[in-house]
Amino acid sequence: MNFKELPNGMCDGFVVLRKCEEKKTKNGSTYLDLIIGDKGGEMTAKLWDYSGDSGIFEQDMVVKIRGTVEQYNGKDQFRVSQIRPVSDSDSYNLADLIPSSDIGGEMLFDMMINKVNAFKNDNLKRIVLEIVNEKKPLMVKYPAALRLHHAMLGGLMYHTMSIVKAAEALCTVYPGINRELLLAGAILHDVAKTWELAESKTGLAKGYTNEGELIGHLVKGAMLIDEAAKKLGIEGEEVTLLEHMVISHHGVPEFGAAVRPMFLEAIVLAKLDDLDATIFEVNAATAKVEAHSFTDRQWALDNRKLYNHGLSDTQHKVNFNGND
Repeated sequence: MNFKELPNGMCDGFVVLRKCEEKKTKNGSTYLDLIIGDKGGEMTAKLWDYSGDSGIFEQDMVVKIRGTVEQYNGKDQFRVSQIRPVSDSDSYNLADLIPSSDIGGEMLFDMMINKVNAFKNDNLKRIVLEIVNEKKPLMVKYPAALRLHHAMLGGLMYHTMSIVKAAEALCTVYPGINRELLLAGAILHDVAKTWELAESKTGLAKGYTNEGELIGHLVKGAMLIDEAAKKLGIEGEEVTLLEHMVISHHGVPEFGAAVRPMFLEAIVLAKLDDLDATIFEVNAATAKVEAHSFTDRQWALDNRKLYNHGLSDTQHKVNFNGND
């Protein structure tokens, strides 16, 4: 935990309330049972003799906290003496408190826009720009998933641009792939997650919206493409191709695809989407164990144990440089 030590032996800092529950002691007094955390870790915390109104503090809230670190059952526990919600005048960086991409969503968005502006296919360019410029405020900060791959601040842009960069590299090997169609599909494939996922106070996803559960980001993404094309007066096959890429990018119906991908760029997008998610999950799991040892079984990866061979020191890095 990234606390500042004070001269009186206490420490303070900004944390996220990852758990916040009101409870009663045996003598009937109220206390807050907390788990506090930042990017460096988490610990349990207690605010004894809590007399505040119910609902002032809640899970996912960012607070400034002061107190002492004590030992309880052999583990660190924070005894809270003062706590308050953050205010607009507080100076803190949310990226220090929650999992975040190592490059900002704004920067990645600008890289993406530069690529789209260079499209020669005017219909693809106009449709993509219409959608992403409207969704920019959420795209630059949203995670790519509720949990598992890229479930971090800015994760949606990180995942999107990882696929874009991989797609560009693949197009140099296989020139028969239509680069602009593949990139347009990659940029739009998850854009409706800004509508499907419900945002928490920290910017991470806390669940799904009702509409997201009922419709999902694949179908909604195709709807956004249709709406943008009609608004711009665009007709033609590009619209249908983009819609198909979005509704088929999960590959098979068992994983949520409305149809299986039926042309080359749609097939490549589905493969790259799965590959990028898998690489992220493998790296995240193996980074938690020492070199030359195995992880626990990973249910999202066919319940396999994974081996950290220790030969790479840049596991979580994506090379976004070049060709921008």
